[in-house]
Amino acid sequence: MTPPAAVAPWLSVATPLWLSLLAACAVVPAGGPVAEPRTFTSGRLALRVEATEQRPAQAFSAAFELVGDGTRGELKLLSPIGTQLLSARWAPGLAALITPAGATSFGSLEELSRQALGETLPLAALPDWLAGRAWPQAAYTTLAAPAVGFEQLGWSVDLNRYADGWVEARRRTPPAVSLRVRLEPSPG
Repeated sequence: MTPPAAVAPWLSVATPLWLSLLAACAVVPAGGPVAEPRTFTSGRLALRVEATEQRPAQAFSAAFELVGDGTRGELKLLSPIGTQLLSARWAPGLAALITPAGATSFGSLEELSRQALGETLPLAALPDWLAGRAWPQAAYTTLAAPAVGFEQLGWSVDLNRYADGWVEARRRTPPAVSLRVRLEPSPG
């Protein structure tokens, strides 16, 4: 399927960008280790949006692969057999959703998440949250002991089981949303 005209400029810019990013990750300069490579995280996630007067509760789960950070990255959602359901890609000034039906550009990651998932999610903060830390681009408060985690962007991020590979984030403002993530162990 041919992508919409609005997406075509993004594809022509993004394809070389993604290829160069992938190539940059694979190059190790002589004389020493590279600075931290672009972060890769994978696992399973489950999202639940509570019911409202306008719509019933919604829930889904999928495997995921996340590469990058809040500035540049890609989040892929995969079916149980590994088929790509959708991909969200972002870079400064760019946010695109790629599905089997084609690609669509958005003005922001918030718009993209609302379209793809039905609710605004803090996708820019997600790479940091999955690394067990608050996103450096927004204020946060540490949860009171004995809880481990923080509150940021209207979400409570629970890291109590982070050592076991679990991250849970909850937004209590209506409609309440919960995101549970089971991280796969890093190779090596």
